[in-house]
Amino acid sequence: MAQAQKGDTVRVHYTGTLDDGTVFDSSKGRDPIEFTVGSGQVIAGFDEAVDGMSEGESKKITIPAAQAYGERREELMLQVDRSQFPPDLDPQVGQQLQMSQGEHQFVVNVTAVEGERITLDANHPLAGQDLTFELELVDVVS
Repeated sequence: MAQAQKGDTVRVHYTGTLDDGTVFDSSKGRDPIEFTVGSGQVIAGFDEAVDGMSEGESKKITIPAAQAYGERREELMLQVDRSQFPPDLDPQVGQQLQMSQGEHQFVVNVTAVEGERITLDANHPLAGQDLTFELELVDVVS
């Protein structure tokens, strides 16, 4: 039975949950995720957990926020004047918007609309949260 090692391309089924048991993502009903171990294609803790697993092996791990999407950062909370938005856009709380800074594009969430001031959160939605994953190494492709 093959064991996953850095540099191997693997296929993994997973279910990710938050501390309260809420499922935030799962490959159930879909193809398993395929990535190269150690390449940085997935969050660090996920990558480390798969390294050394054997084909067919399952395990449950908890990844601290620092090894997942990092801690929430207050400097990523942005106050923007409504005049900075296109005139035909009416930002609403909960809405996701795409912004760009130079060549970088990123998604922000509208968290408050107060008159002419719009508050945007550029943190990843899972930032600051420990994540639990049930993993199954389906196979080592190469």
